[in-house]
Amino acid sequence: MGGLKVYFDLMSQPARGVILFLKANKIPYISCPIALRKGEHFTPEFTKINPLQRVPVIDHNGFRLTESVAILKYLSREFCTPDHWYPQDSKLRARVDEFLAWQHLNLRLNGSMVFRTKVIEPRMTGTPVNEKKLNQFLEGLETNLKQLETMFLRNHPFLCGEKITIADLLGSCEVEQPCAAGFDVLEDKPVVAAWIENVRSYLAPHYDEAHQVCQQVRNYVDKSKL
Repeated sequence: MGGLKVYFDLMSQPARGVILFLKANKIPYISCPIALRKGEHFTPEFTKINPLQRVPVIDHNGFRLTESVAILKYLSREFCTPDHWYPQDSKLRARVDEFLAWQHLNLRLNGSMVFRTKVIEPRMTGTPVNEKKLNQFLEGLETNLKQLETMFLRNHPFLCGEKITIADLLGSCEVEQPCAAGFDVLEDKPVVAAWIENVRSYLAPHYDEAHQVCQQVRNYVDKSKL
């Protein structure tokens, strides 16, 4: 079957970013969910699709592509989406690329590891949360959120300027991940909180729909504290 196939799990923050882009731009796609919690990304069938055993992955008429950043850039070109998502202007595009290059070893690293250390590892191993490790990632995340406020979000409503870009999709999904683990990381970050609300409003109702799974995990975490 031709068309655009998307392999994803909404528990994956990069996968959520890709799905939000598709929905925001009304790009039709064939949904191919991969349940990470069930280990479906390790199956021989999926390994043939992506030897890296990760989501998201797209298959566009036989052209397969992994990695969310590459996927979003490809989709913006292939489907001629509005210019603000990944601008043609060299300087505006450079700002988007700047954030995407920064986030991997900063916001994405610390936010995802807070979630993994708090939720995934104890469930997989049956052992208590490694509090020392968790606090290290929380400290790193705190630094990253301050950097969002002082560098990327200074004087404008979105990460790279006055309009939403693919950077905002990936960035907001990363910030939501530690929230799903039960941490109110936006409580004393009004600039970041306002930005998240800008993204949510622009993408309504898709943003909340994509993050329902995060709220479900948050509810589970909160109940486990009782």
